[in-house]
Amino acid sequence: MVAYVIFDVEISDIEQYQVFMKGVSPELERVGARYLARGGDLKTYEGDWQPRRIVLLEFPSHKAWEEFYYGETYQNLKHIRDGCSSARLVSVEGIE
Repeated sequence: MVAYVIFDVEISDIEQYQVFMKGVSPELERVGARYLARGGDLKTYEGDWQPRRIVLLEFPSHKAWEEFYYGETYQNLKHIRDGCSSARLVSVEGIE
């Protein structure tokens, strides 16, 4: 079953964030992830959630997502992301 990962991210240092992305992009590709949305215009219709920048990723499975998230590449680069951005992150299983 596919897994969707939703980031609500605010980037404070775009140059450092690009360093992070350059490092994780090959790993995203390796596990079969693909971007469905990345920083497009957004609008809140209900509730008080005020997302900053939404990134929506599709992974072939939760196993693939967790392989990426807990993997050496992401964990070794996460400190860069943490230093140049703040994020909320959730995953949800999709429907096949």
